[in-house]
Amino acid sequence: MLAPPRQLDGISGAALQMQRELQWFKEVESVVPQTFKDVMNKDGKKPCDLFTEQHASLMKDGEKWMKEIANSSTFVAALIVTIMFAAAFTIPGGTNEKTGMPNFLQNPLFMLFITSDAISLFSATTSVLMFLGIMTSQYAESKFLTRLPTKLIIGLSTLFFSIAAMMISFSAALAIWLNDPSTKYVILPLILLASIPVSLFALLLFPLLVEIFISTYGPGIFDRRIERWY
Repeated sequence: MLAPPRQLDGISGAALQMQRELQWFKEVESVVPQTFKDVMNKDGKKPCDLFTEQHASLMKDGEKWMKEIANSSTFVAALIVTIMFAAAFTIPGGTNEKTGMPNFLQNPLFMLFITSDAISLFSATTSVLMFLGIMTSQYAESKFLTRLPTKLIIGLSTLFFSIAAMMISFSAALAIWLNDPSTKYVILPLILLASIPVSLFALLLFPLLVEIFISTYGPGIFDRRIERWY
C-alpha cells in the first residue's frame, strides 16, 4: 500500500518518494518467505500487482518531476556548451598574425583559461547527454530504484562542474586582459563576483544532490545495503 503522506512529505520530489516505496517493497520481499510473493489476496492480486496499482499516480508524478528537472537543466547545460565552444575560438589576446599561435600561450593564466574552458565544455556536454537520457528513458517501476537517480546524480554533478569551470575560465580571461598594475584592484572584486553563481548553485541544488546520492547508494531501510535492481 502507498505510505501515508506524513511519511513521504520529508522526502524531496516524487521520484525519490517512489524510490523509497520501492526500497521498502524490496526490503519486505527479502525477509518474508519466498512463497508469499505469489500469494493472492481476496481480489486475486499478487503483492507486486497491488503495489503497481497503489503507486501508479506516484510513479506518474515522479516521471513528471524528473523530466521537469532534466528539461530546465538541459537548457542551462546547452547554453554553457554554446558559450564555452565559442570562447575556445575567441581567446583573450588574440593570435600572432605570422604563426597563428595565441599571443599569451606562455602565460600560466592562459593555460588555466583554456583548461577550464575545455573542462566546462566537456562537463556540460556530459550533463546534456545525461538529461536527454532521463527525458527519453523508460519510466518503469524498477528504473526509479537506481538507474534514473544515477543519471540525475551524474547530470547535476557535471552541470555543477561545468558552471564552476566556466567561472574559472572567465576569471582567468579577466586576469589576462587586466594584467596591468593600475587595474589590479579591479580583478579581485570581479573574481569574487564570479564565485556567486557557483555558490548559489551549491546552496540550492547540492542538498538535493546529497539526498539523492544517500537515498540511492546509502544504507538500506533496515540499516544495510539493499540488493540493487536494474
